[in-house]
Amino acid sequence: MENKNAETRENQQEQDRQVEDYGQLTLGEGEVRIHLLNIIGEIEGHECLPSNSKTTKYEHVIPQLAALEDSKKIQGLLVLINTVGGDVESGLAIAEMIASLSKPTVSLVLGGSHSIGVPLAVSTDFSFIVPTGTMMIHPVRMNGLIIGVAQTFEYFQKIQDRISGFITSHSRISPERLTKLMLETGELTKDVGSVLVGRQAVEEGLIDEIGGIRDAFEKLRELIVNPAQK
Repeated sequence: MENKNAETRENQQEQDRQVEDYGQLTLGEGEVRIHLLNIIGEIEGHECLPSNSKTTKYEHVIPQLAALEDSKKIQGLLVLINTVGGDVESGLAIAEMIASLSKPTVSLVLGGSHSIGVPLAVSTDFSFIVPTGTMMIHPVRMNGLIIGVAQTFEYFQKIQDRISGFITSHSRISPERLTKLMLETGELTKDVGSVLVGRQAVEEGLIDEIGGIRDAFEKLRELIVNPAQK
């Protein structure tokens, strides 16, 4: 009995450590176990952000996703998203990793899924957004010194094409409509782009359904039981 209690405490401590260090947790008991991945704050890339910033570190997420794919104990992935965006390369790398998993995946947009958060939201087999959730769509932006030559603009366009291509191939929105939303000039006061709230994201074909955590769990368990629906 003591050994069992000690094992339970050890498992709980490991779960607490996962949440504290990585924002990740494995849920469920018995045959159906689900890995929870939180994508929050700003997606950190190759440079470290200030310690007082909420970040999702891709060097933590990528190995965890690889371990999930290799695990025989975990059957599915639930991604909770509330991000302002961040590093384009790192965000797209995480999105590609999620999209390539063989196990069922479901995403839920909570507060917001802005900028590079859009590919992350659509990278799963099925996606939800809460009624008050937002998605901000805008062209790729760069910080720092930019050399004003033709090659720079061609490079920007290649990055944009990669992001747009991923979004349209993992959702129901058309390339033409995505471009129009991205280049909208009348909505954001100091920028170009569009903000979609809840049902608008579903109507535009970016997100599959309006829903919350209960809906996300139900859908993921449904996909685990019947993988043919993926």
